[in-house]
Amino acid sequence: MEDRMNSSTEEQSSSSSRLNLPPTMSRSSLSLETLSPSRHIDRMVNSGYQRSPSRAIYSDRFIPSRSGSNFALFNISPTKSPSPADGREECSGAYATLLRAALFGLESGVVPPATPEKAFGSNGRHSPVSPPSRNIFRYKTETRKSMHSLSPLGFEDTLPGVNHTPVKTPRKVSRSPYKVLDAPALQDDFYLNLVDWSSHNVLSVGLGNCVYLWNACSSKVTKLCDLGIDDSVCSVGWAQRGTHLAVGTSTGKVQIWDASRCKRVRTMEGHRLRVGALAWSSSLLSSGSRDKSILQRDIRSQEDFVSKLTGHKSEVCGLKWSYDNRELASGGNDNRLFVWNQHSTQPVLKYCEHTAAVKAIAWSPHLHGLLASGGGTADRCIRFWNTTTNSHLSCMDTGSQVCNLVWSKNVNELVSTHGYSQNQIIVWRYPTMSKVIRIEFFILPSHLMDRLLSQGQETKHLDSGMCSLHQNHRTLRVK
Repeated sequence: MEDRMNSSTEEQSSSSSRLNLPPTMSRSSLSLETLSPSRHIDRMVNSGYQRSPSRAIYSDRFIPSRSGSNFALFNISPTKSPSPADGREECSGAYATLLRAALFGLESGVVPPATPEKAFGSNGRHSPVSPPSRNIFRYKTETRKSMHSLSPLGFEDTLPGVNHTPVKTPRKVSRSPYKVLDAPALQDDFYLNLVDWSSHNVLSVGLGNCVYLWNACSSKVTKLCDLGIDDSVCSVGWAQRGTHLAVGTSTGKVQIWDASRCKRVRTMEGHRLRVGALAWSSSLLSSGSRDKSILQRDIRSQEDFVSKLTGHKSEVCGLKWSYDNRELASGGNDNRLFVWNQHSTQPVLKYCEHTAAVKAIAWSPHLHGLLASGGGTADRCIRFWNTTTNSHLSCMDTGSQVCNLVWSKNVNELVSTHGYSQNQIIVWRYPTMSKVIRIEFFILPSHLMDRLLSQGQETKHLDSGMCSLHQNHRTLRVK
């Protein structure tokens, strides 16, 4: 037994002699202790066991540590007044106060940064202000916020140290055209549609038996076609995309031209009288004629037309497809406004409230099913319809013949152009129908006003500008 103890002692001494110890540790401080298994387990489960500080022990309960919490940010505990000696702390305190005011508003108990006027009274003594103790998560009713607020969170209250100025500047609309083009041989007829803008900012104008193109970017004028002395242009209409232009003639034909090559693609027949209205819907082209019919033409098909719509009792002078290409609105000289779907040959909706020819038609790009229509000289009204619910919404008497209507694609506004007797352009704000701007092109003496044939005003409005045709003056004005 003694031999075994001696051997174990010799092994420990030999192992200690083989240890590579740092220079600062002596061998005398190193001691080895032999633990029995039971004693080792007791030491591990003992409450006095010291855990290693470098090792994190996780459990199923979360006990937050509030030692690093910033209570001053939420005004839960009194904040320390920044030391004047430390400029950085003073700036950070002012910034934190301004940030709290932007996040929670001035009514949340946040004290604005101290200014020389507020920190010292009239007698020059320091007057400390104690923040009121109010719950920042209290219920607060929602209020209307100003659109001109500079706060990123949209608060209307004036923040300390921030100068609020309106971001939106008042709109300025020029009352004089920036371009006037000569328009000789312009037909004086209210029922014709002789002007149209393309998606590439090219203006097409029908003058007599010719069609001219004016590029608004380069101001270049190009003669597209000449129909000859036995025919004349009654309507023009650009395709929604691309460079194809449809031309309606007085003989009842519809020609498709490629404006980029100045080449005629095809000629389609079907109408017996002149074609005064055109409307594109992707590859589908609708044409309205004096023969009271509307023809649906698919330019991909070899046939001249794929369907015929009947219902009007007089000349069709207005056509417009909705923005989703599901509904077609048509207006005629029979004072009727009809709505057709893609597959019907009879109108699905009929509106008979107008008392004059319905030429001005416009679908709203902002509200599905909202349709605006304008009547002629005997009517002078702009009416609004909801084709989804089949209801008449409102009516506005403009006092003049309504020649055209176009919605703005950016804001909920509508531009209308008028003929007899005031010959003006008006921009309306919908639905209040308040006038944003009113432009008069010319004023004639009263003894000449009765002789004025106002049917010659045709207007289009785009985001890039407006253009107006005045047959009486034989000019084309671009605004």
